[in-house]
Amino acid sequence: MIYRTLGRTGLKVSQLGFGCMRLPVVQEGDAQHVDRSAAVEMIHEAFRAGVNYIDTAVFYHGGESQITVGEALKGWRDKIVVSTKNHYYGEDEKEWWGHLETSLKNLQIDCIDIYNHHGINWKVFCENVQPRVGAWILKAQQQGLIRHICASFHDDNDGLMKLIDSGYPSVITLQYNMLNRAHEEGIARAHEKGIGVVVMGPVAGGRLGASSTVLEGLIPNIKRVPELALRFVLANPNVSVALSGMSTLQQVRENVAVASDPVALTAADREAIVAHMARLKKLAELYCTGCRYCMPCPAEVNIPSVFDKFNTGNVYGMWDIARQGYANIGVAWDPGKRADACTQCGKCREKCPQKIDIPAQLEKAHELLKGR
Repeated sequence: MIYRTLGRTGLKVSQLGFGCMRLPVVQEGDAQHVDRSAAVEMIHEAFRAGVNYIDTAVFYHGGESQITVGEALKGWRDKIVVSTKNHYYGEDEKEWWGHLETSLKNLQIDCIDIYNHHGINWKVFCENVQPRVGAWILKAQQQGLIRHICASFHDDNDGLMKLIDSGYPSVITLQYNMLNRAHEEGIARAHEKGIGVVVMGPVAGGRLGASSTVLEGLIPNIKRVPELALRFVLANPNVSVALSGMSTLQQVRENVAVASDPVALTAADREAIVAHMARLKKLAELYCTGCRYCMPCPAEVNIPSVFDKFNTGNVYGMWDIARQGYANIGVAWDPGKRADACTQCGKCREKCPQKIDIPAQLEKAHELLKGR
Protein backbone atom coordinates (compact mmCIF):
# COMPACT_ATOMS: atom_id res chain seq x y z
CA MET A 1 0.00 0.00 0.00
CA ILE A 2 1.16 3.54 -0.73
CA TYR A 3 0.76 6.19 1.96
CA ARG A 4 0.41 9.97 1.86
CA THR A 5 0.43 12.70 4.50
CA LEU A 6 -3.03 13.99 5.40
CA GLY A 7 -2.24 17.70 5.32
CA ARG A 8 -1.31 19.41 8.57
CA THR A 9 -2.74 16.55 10.64
CA GLY A 10 0.56 14.81 9.96
CA LEU A 11 -1.23 11.46 9.77
CA LYS A 12 0.20 8.92 7.34
CA VAL A 13 -2.81 7.52 5.52
CA SER A 14 -3.29 4.91 2.81
CA GLN A 15 -4.10 6.54 -0.50
CA LEU A 16 -7.10 4.20 -0.70
CA GLY A 17 -9.73 4.75 1.96
CA PHE A 18 -12.68 2.49 2.79
CA GLY A 19 -15.97 4.36 2.39
CA CYS A 20 -18.78 2.73 4.35
CA MET A 21 -21.90 4.06 2.65
CA ARG A 22 -22.32 1.06 0.32
CA LEU A 23 -21.66 -1.96 2.52
CA PRO A 24 -23.18 -5.32 1.49
CA VAL A 25 -26.79 -5.73 2.60
CA VAL A 26 -29.29 -8.52 3.16
CA GLN A 27 -33.04 -8.30 2.73
CA GLU A 28 -35.07 -8.96 5.89
CA GLY A 29 -38.75 -8.63 5.13
CA ASP A 30 -39.35 -5.19 3.70
CA ALA A 31 -36.09 -3.79 5.05
CA GLN A 32 -32.44 -4.01 4.08
CA HIS A 33 -29.77 -4.39 6.73
CA VAL A 34 -25.99 -4.47 6.57
CA ASP A 35 -24.63 -7.98 6.17
CA ARG A 36 -22.26 -7.47 9.09
CA SER A 37 -20.26 -10.67 8.75
CA ALA A 38 -19.58 -10.01 5.07
CA ALA A 39 -18.86 -6.32 5.69
CA VAL A 40 -16.44 -7.00 8.54
CA GLU A 41 -14.66 -9.62 6.43
CA MET A 42 -14.25 -7.05 3.64
CA ILE A 43 -13.00 -4.34 5.99
CA HIS A 44 -10.49 -6.72 7.58
CA GLU A 45 -9.29 -7.76 4.12
CA ALA A 46 -8.63 -4.08 3.39
CA PHE A 47 -6.91 -3.54 6.75
CA ARG A 48 -4.62 -6.53 6.20
CA ALA A 49 -3.69 -5.11 2.80
CA GLY A 50 -2.64 -1.82 4.40
CA VAL A 51 -5.76 0.35 4.12
CA ASN A 52 -5.74 2.45 7.30
CA TYR A 53 -8.41 5.10 6.60
CA ILE A 54 -12.11 4.33 7.06
CA ASP A 55 -15.02 6.73 6.68
CA THR A 56 -18.63 6.50 7.83
CA ALA A 57 -21.45 8.76 9.07
CA VAL A 58 -24.35 8.84 11.51
CA PHE A 59 -27.08 7.91 9.03
CA TYR A 60 -25.25 5.62 6.59
CA HIS A 61 -27.27 2.42 6.38
CA GLY A 62 -29.64 3.83 9.00
CA GLY A 63 -26.89 3.88 11.62
CA GLU A 64 -25.75 0.32 10.94
CA SER A 65 -22.64 1.49 9.11
CA GLN A 66 -21.07 2.92 12.26
CA ILE A 67 -22.01 -0.15 14.25
CA THR A 68 -20.38 -2.41 11.65
CA VAL A 69 -17.24 -0.28 11.58
CA GLY A 70 -17.13 -0.50 15.37
CA GLU A 71 -17.12 -4.28 15.17
CA ALA A 72 -14.42 -4.26 12.49
CA LEU A 73 -12.17 -1.96 14.54
CA LYS A 74 -11.76 -4.48 17.35
CA GLY A 75 -8.09 -5.41 17.44
CA TRP A 76 -7.26 -2.76 14.83
CA ARG A 77 -8.07 0.57 16.48
CA ASP A 78 -4.49 1.74 17.07
CA LYS A 79 -3.62 1.21 13.39
CA ILE A 80 -6.65 2.88 11.77
CA VAL A 81 -7.61 6.50 11.12
CA VAL A 82 -11.36 6.75 11.75
CA SER A 83 -13.48 9.41 10.05
CA THR A 84 -17.13 10.11 10.72
CA LYS A 85 -19.51 13.05 10.50
CA ASN A 86 -22.12 15.13 12.32
CA HIS A 87 -24.91 16.50 10.13
CA TYR A 88 -26.66 18.67 12.75
CA TYR A 89 -26.71 22.46 12.17
CA GLY A 90 -29.66 23.48 14.31
CA GLU A 91 -29.64 25.48 17.52
CA ASP A 92 -30.01 22.63 20.03
CA GLU A 93 -26.50 21.94 21.30
CA LYS A 94 -27.69 18.79 23.09
CA GLU A 95 -28.78 17.27 19.79
CA TRP A 96 -25.36 17.91 18.25
CA TRP A 97 -23.65 16.28 21.23
CA GLY A 98 -26.12 13.40 21.02
CA HIS A 99 -24.89 12.56 17.52
CA LEU A 100 -21.27 12.65 18.70
CA GLU A 101 -22.00 10.44 21.68
CA THR A 102 -23.90 7.96 19.48
CA SER A 103 -20.97 7.81 17.07
CA LEU A 104 -18.47 7.13 19.86
CA LYS A 105 -20.73 4.42 21.28
CA ASN A 106 -21.43 2.75 17.92
CA LEU A 107 -17.80 2.88 16.84
CA GLN A 108 -16.73 1.61 20.28
CA ILE A 109 -13.91 4.13 20.51
CA ASP A 110 -12.95 6.94 22.90
CA CYS A 111 -11.80 9.46 20.30
CA ILE A 112 -12.62 10.10 16.62
CA ASP A 113 -9.61 10.99 14.49
CA ILE A 114 -11.34 12.92 11.69
CA TYR A 115 -14.63 14.56 12.69
CA ASN A 116 -16.50 16.23 9.85
CA HIS A 117 -19.20 18.82 9.63
CA HIS A 118 -21.33 16.77 7.25
CA GLY A 119 -22.23 18.15 3.83
CA ILE A 120 -21.53 21.83 4.37
CA ASN A 121 -21.34 24.61 1.80
CA TRP A 122 -20.08 28.16 2.26
CA LYS A 123 -23.54 29.42 3.29
CA VAL A 124 -23.92 26.75 5.99
CA PHE A 125 -20.41 27.49 7.21
CA CYS A 126 -21.12 31.22 7.54
CA GLU A 127 -24.62 30.93 9.01
CA ASN A 128 -24.23 27.89 11.28
CA VAL A 129 -20.66 26.72 11.78
CA GLN A 130 -18.92 30.02 12.45
CA PRO A 131 -21.47 31.49 14.86
CA ARG A 132 -22.52 28.34 16.72
CA VAL A 133 -21.65 24.76 15.75
CA GLY A 134 -17.92 25.48 15.45
CA ALA A 135 -17.79 26.28 19.17
CA TRP A 136 -19.31 22.90 20.01
CA ILE A 137 -16.88 20.92 17.91
CA LEU A 138 -13.97 22.89 19.37
CA LYS A 139 -15.20 21.99 22.86
CA ALA A 140 -15.28 18.31 21.84
CA GLN A 141 -11.71 18.61 20.58
CA GLN A 142 -10.58 20.23 23.82
CA GLN A 143 -12.18 17.36 25.75
CA GLY A 144 -10.20 14.83 23.69
CA LEU A 145 -13.29 13.31 22.04
CA ILE A 146 -12.09 14.22 18.54
CA ARG A 147 -8.62 14.88 17.12
CA HIS A 148 -9.09 16.97 13.97
CA ILE A 149 -11.90 19.32 12.90
CA CYS A 150 -12.81 18.64 9.29
CA ALA A 151 -15.61 19.08 6.77
CA SER A 152 -17.32 17.11 4.05
CA PHE A 153 -18.12 19.64 1.37
CA HIS A 154 -20.84 20.09 -1.28
CA ASP A 155 -20.59 23.42 -3.08
CA ASP A 156 -18.95 25.05 -6.09
CA ASN A 157 -15.25 25.84 -6.40
CA ASP A 158 -15.72 29.46 -5.26
CA GLY A 159 -17.23 28.23 -2.00
CA LEU A 160 -14.40 25.73 -1.65
CA MET A 161 -11.78 28.46 -2.07
CA LYS A 162 -13.43 30.56 0.63
CA LEU A 163 -13.58 27.64 3.05
CA ILE A 164 -9.90 26.86 2.42
CA ASP A 165 -8.86 30.48 2.89
CA SER A 166 -10.77 30.61 6.19
CA GLY A 167 -8.13 28.22 7.55
CA TYR A 168 -10.84 26.41 9.51
CA PRO A 169 -10.77 22.71 8.54
CA SER A 170 -7.74 20.43 8.74
CA VAL A 171 -9.22 18.09 6.12
CA ILE A 172 -11.86 18.54 3.43
CA THR A 173 -13.77 15.62 1.90
CA LEU A 174 -15.19 16.45 -1.54
CA GLN A 175 -16.28 15.15 -4.94
CA TYR A 176 -13.66 14.77 -7.68
CA ASN A 177 -13.44 12.35 -10.59
CA MET A 178 -12.89 12.08 -14.33
CA LEU A 179 -16.42 13.32 -15.04
CA ASN A 180 -16.32 16.16 -12.52
CA ARG A 181 -13.10 18.14 -12.18
CA ALA A 182 -14.78 21.34 -10.97
CA HIS A 183 -12.85 21.35 -7.68
CA GLU A 184 -9.40 20.77 -9.18
CA GLU A 185 -8.19 24.34 -8.53
CA GLY A 186 -9.51 24.22 -4.97
CA ILE A 187 -7.84 20.87 -4.35
CA ALA A 188 -4.51 22.39 -5.35
CA ARG A 189 -5.13 25.39 -3.06
CA ALA A 190 -6.02 23.09 -0.15
CA HIS A 191 -2.79 21.14 -0.59
CA GLU A 192 -0.80 24.38 -0.73
CA LYS A 193 -2.43 25.52 2.53
CA GLY A 194 -1.69 22.23 4.31
CA ILE A 195 -5.29 20.98 4.26
CA GLY A 196 -5.73 17.26 3.65
CA VAL A 197 -7.93 16.35 0.68
CA VAL A 198 -10.10 13.24 0.82
CA VAL A 199 -11.92 12.47 -2.42
CA MET A 200 -15.35 10.85 -2.32
CA GLY A 201 -16.87 9.47 -5.49
CA PRO A 202 -13.72 8.66 -7.49
CA VAL A 203 -15.92 6.48 -9.70
CA ALA A 204 -18.62 9.19 -9.87
CA GLY A 205 -21.18 7.50 -7.67
CA GLY A 206 -20.89 4.28 -9.66
CA ARG A 207 -21.19 5.85 -13.11
CA LEU A 208 -17.54 5.03 -13.80
CA GLY A 209 -17.95 1.60 -12.30
CA ALA A 210 -19.48 0.17 -15.47
CA SER A 211 -18.03 -0.95 -18.76
CA SER A 212 -17.66 1.62 -21.54
CA THR A 213 -16.40 1.05 -25.06
CA VAL A 214 -15.66 4.78 -25.20
CA LEU A 215 -13.30 4.77 -22.19
CA GLU A 216 -11.87 1.25 -22.12
CA GLY A 217 -8.40 1.08 -23.61
CA LEU A 218 -7.92 4.85 -23.49
CA ILE A 219 -4.65 4.24 -21.62
CA PRO A 220 -2.57 1.18 -22.60
CA ASN A 221 -2.76 -1.74 -20.14
CA ILE A 222 -5.79 -0.27 -18.34
CA LYS A 223 -8.81 -2.17 -19.58
CA ARG A 224 -11.36 -1.52 -16.83
CA VAL A 225 -13.07 1.84 -16.39
CA PRO A 226 -13.16 1.69 -12.54
CA GLU A 227 -9.39 1.18 -12.49
CA LEU A 228 -8.90 4.08 -14.90
CA ALA A 229 -11.11 6.30 -12.72
CA LEU A 230 -9.28 5.42 -9.49
CA ARG A 231 -5.86 5.85 -11.09
CA PHE A 232 -6.93 9.24 -12.44
CA VAL A 233 -7.77 10.52 -8.95
CA LEU A 234 -4.63 9.03 -7.40
CA ALA A 235 -2.51 10.61 -10.12
CA ASN A 236 -3.36 14.02 -8.65
CA PRO A 237 -0.53 14.68 -6.14
CA ASN A 238 -2.75 17.12 -4.22
CA VAL A 239 -5.14 14.33 -3.20
CA SER A 240 -4.45 12.59 0.11
CA VAL A 241 -7.02 9.78 0.06
CA ALA A 242 -9.46 8.39 -2.49
CA LEU A 243 -12.48 6.87 -0.73
CA SER A 244 -14.08 3.89 -2.39
CA GLY A 245 -17.50 2.66 -1.32
CA MET A 246 -16.85 -1.06 -1.68
CA SER A 247 -19.61 -3.68 -1.59
CA THR A 248 -17.78 -6.92 -2.41
CA LEU A 249 -14.50 -8.64 -1.61
CA GLN A 250 -13.64 -8.52 -5.30
CA GLN A 251 -13.93 -4.72 -5.29
CA VAL A 252 -11.68 -4.55 -2.22
CA ARG A 253 -9.02 -6.72 -3.86
CA GLU A 254 -9.15 -4.85 -7.16
CA ASN A 255 -8.92 -1.42 -5.54
CA VAL A 256 -6.13 -2.51 -3.19
CA ALA A 257 -4.15 -3.78 -6.18
CA VAL A 258 -4.47 -0.41 -7.90
CA ALA A 259 -3.62 1.61 -4.77
CA SER A 260 -0.60 -0.61 -4.05
CA ASP A 261 0.86 -0.21 -7.54
CA PRO A 262 3.72 2.34 -7.56
CA VAL A 263 3.39 2.73 -11.34
CA ALA A 264 1.09 5.75 -11.50
CA LEU A 265 -0.36 7.40 -14.55
CA THR A 266 2.19 9.53 -16.36
CA ALA A 267 1.64 13.22 -17.04
CA ALA A 268 1.01 12.29 -20.67
CA ASP A 269 -1.58 9.68 -19.60
CA ARG A 270 -3.39 12.22 -17.49
CA GLU A 271 -3.34 14.83 -20.24
CA ALA A 272 -4.75 12.27 -22.66
CA ILE A 273 -7.61 11.50 -20.26
CA VAL A 274 -8.35 15.20 -19.67
CA ALA A 275 -8.36 15.92 -23.41
CA HIS A 276 -10.58 12.93 -24.16
CA MET A 277 -13.07 13.85 -21.41
CA ALA A 278 -13.14 17.45 -22.70
CA ARG A 279 -14.03 16.20 -26.17
CA LEU A 280 -16.78 14.01 -24.72
CA LYS A 281 -18.13 16.91 -22.65
CA LYS A 282 -18.40 19.07 -25.79
CA LEU A 283 -20.18 16.23 -27.56
CA ALA A 284 -22.58 15.86 -24.61
CA GLU A 285 -23.36 19.57 -24.75
CA LEU A 286 -24.62 19.13 -28.29
CA TYR A 287 -27.51 17.23 -26.71
CA CYS A 288 -27.95 19.25 -23.53
CA THR A 289 -25.88 21.55 -21.28
CA GLY A 290 -28.23 21.13 -18.33
CA CYS A 291 -29.16 24.84 -18.27
CA ARG A 292 -32.79 23.94 -17.37
CA TYR A 293 -34.26 26.78 -19.46
CA CYS A 294 -36.66 24.15 -20.86
CA MET A 295 -38.22 23.62 -17.45
CA PRO A 296 -40.83 23.32 -16.12
CA CYS A 297 -42.33 20.88 -18.59
CA PRO A 298 -46.18 20.99 -18.81
CA ALA A 299 -46.17 17.18 -18.96
CA GLU A 300 -43.75 16.98 -15.98
CA VAL A 301 -40.98 15.30 -18.01
CA ASN A 302 -37.66 15.72 -16.20
CA ILE A 303 -35.91 16.79 -19.39
CA PRO A 304 -32.44 17.54 -17.91
CA SER A 305 -32.39 14.20 -16.09
CA VAL A 306 -33.46 12.28 -19.20
CA PHE A 307 -30.71 13.94 -21.25
CA ASP A 308 -28.15 13.33 -18.49
CA LYS A 309 -28.88 9.59 -18.73
CA PHE A 310 -28.89 9.81 -22.51
CA ASN A 311 -25.43 11.42 -22.44
CA THR A 312 -24.15 8.77 -20.04
CA GLY A 313 -25.03 6.11 -22.58
CA ASN A 314 -24.76 7.84 -25.92
CA VAL A 315 -21.60 9.86 -25.26
CA TYR A 316 -19.74 7.93 -22.56
CA GLY A 317 -20.83 4.45 -23.63
CA MET A 318 -22.10 3.44 -20.16
CA TRP A 319 -25.49 2.13 -21.21
CA ASP A 320 -26.11 -0.16 -18.23
CA ILE A 321 -25.71 2.70 -15.76
CA ALA A 322 -27.74 5.00 -18.04
CA ARG A 323 -30.66 2.58 -18.21
CA GLN A 324 -30.63 1.96 -14.47
CA GLY A 325 -30.74 5.71 -13.86
CA TYR A 326 -33.51 6.20 -16.40
CA ALA A 327 -35.62 3.51 -14.76
CA ASN A 328 -35.30 5.42 -11.46
CA ILE A 329 -36.63 8.73 -12.77
CA GLY A 330 -39.71 9.44 -10.69
CA VAL A 331 -38.26 8.47 -7.33
CA ALA A 332 -37.76 11.03 -4.55
CA TRP A 333 -34.21 12.00 -5.49
CA ASP A 334 -34.98 12.25 -9.21
CA PRO A 335 -38.59 13.49 -9.50
CA GLY A 336 -40.64 13.97 -12.63
CA LYS A 337 -41.51 11.70 -15.53
CA ARG A 338 -39.59 9.83 -18.18
CA ALA A 339 -39.40 10.83 -21.82
CA ASP A 340 -42.42 8.79 -22.93
CA ALA A 341 -44.67 11.24 -21.06
CA CYS A 342 -43.79 13.95 -23.60
CA THR A 343 -46.90 15.31 -25.41
CA GLN A 344 -44.86 16.92 -28.21
CA CYS A 345 -46.23 20.36 -27.29
CA GLY A 346 -42.92 21.96 -28.37
CA LYS A 347 -42.75 24.59 -25.60
CA CYS A 348 -39.35 23.27 -24.51
CA ARG A 349 -38.00 23.61 -28.05
CA GLU A 350 -38.94 27.29 -28.06
CA LYS A 351 -37.09 27.95 -24.78
CA CYS A 352 -33.90 25.99 -25.55
CA PRO A 353 -30.94 28.40 -26.13
CA GLN A 354 -29.21 25.71 -28.22
CA LYS A 355 -32.28 25.22 -30.40
CA ILE A 356 -32.27 21.50 -29.73
CA ASP A 357 -35.30 19.66 -31.08
CA ILE A 358 -36.07 18.44 -27.58
CA PRO A 359 -39.24 16.42 -28.35
CA ALA A 360 -37.41 14.48 -31.10
CA GLN A 361 -34.40 13.89 -28.83
CA LEU A 362 -36.67 12.76 -25.99
CA GLU A 363 -38.25 10.19 -28.28
CA LYS A 364 -34.81 8.92 -29.31
CA ALA A 365 -33.62 8.88 -25.72
CA HIS A 366 -36.60 6.82 -24.58
CA GLU A 367 -36.10 4.22 -27.27
CA LEU A 368 -32.45 3.76 -26.28
CA LEU A 369 -32.93 3.97 -22.52
CA LYS A 370 -36.12 2.03 -21.88
CA GLY A 371 -34.35 -1.32 -22.06
CA ARG A 372 -35.59 -4.47 -23.62
